[in-house]
Amino acid sequence: MVSLEDVERLVGQLPETEETTQHGRRTWAVAGKGFAWERPFSKADLKRYGDETPPDGPILAIRVEDLAEKEAVLAARAGDGFFTIPHFNGYAAVLVQLDKVPEDVLRDALLDGWLVYAPASVAKAHLDGR
Repeated sequence: MVSLEDVERLVGQLPETEETTQHGRRTWAVAGKGFAWERPFSKADLKRYGDETPPDGPILAIRVEDLAEKEAVLAARAGDGFFTIPHFNGYAAVLVQLDKVPEDVLRDALLDGWLVYAPASVAKAHLDGR
């Protein structure tokens, strides 16, 4: 439903966000910390799927506040293309299959990820201006 260009556009609406590259992948950061990044599957990821078909299309990883938030997001948004893989066990981030996520849902997820690292004054000013 959305593309990486849509991600770029939506992230561009968040103050003090910059695009960087980490591990050869596009990453979007605030206050020097990545909150969203391209996350194609590695060979090891694909091997773990075995006979199952892994999600296709572009995949985005987005930070969440903590592991409890991760579980809540996965429970609430599984039908919108949100999922996880064993490599992300114990890590406060979710994966999003961009071909399945509605733009408004992605916008909210990116905002939540941005809020994890955004300086409090910047976050407050942005939220107050919405």
